[in-house]
Amino acid sequence: MLNNKSLLLNLILFVSFVALISAFFIEYVLGHQPCNLCILERIPYVVAIIIILLNYKFSHFEKLFLVLLIVVFLTATILSAYHFGIEQGFIEESLVCDLKNGSGVTSKEEILKQLREQKVSCKDVTFKIFGLSLTTYNIVISILITINTLKIYLNYAKSK
Repeated sequence: MLNNKSLLLNLILFVSFVALISAFFIEYVLGHQPCNLCILERIPYVVAIIIILLNYKFSHFEKLFLVLLIVVFLTATILSAYHFGIEQGFIEESLVCDLKNGSGVTSKEEILKQLREQKVSCKDVTFKIFGLSLTTYNIVISILITINTLKIYLNYAKSK
């Protein structure tokens, strides 16, 4: 029988794979181009997969891996909340979203090349599910993972 830690780690692993597969499906199959922040929001899921796979191999470091997962998904929550603020117009786009606009382009060939690349602004929501952006779902997922991983970590000593 799986304990709460194992169940949570398996669930995070599953959610991470589903999130990444969904993002790539939406991008490459459905043709919705991600903005720079959308791409950055994928990184915590990749890191979580690596941490969990390392935990399976080096389970004696499980407490450290739980802390790392908390930090990863807390960071993901902050990044997603920041992106949500940009989408809603509460926050101005940052340099991360500045899609080479101030890069000192001097030739017409460079300008034409940039126009063909069709970059997406961080404030533009190109894909929604039930009226909510993927960033909104990412906030909810990241908060839930952070809270549940923190609960498991705080109860770690009790379960030993």
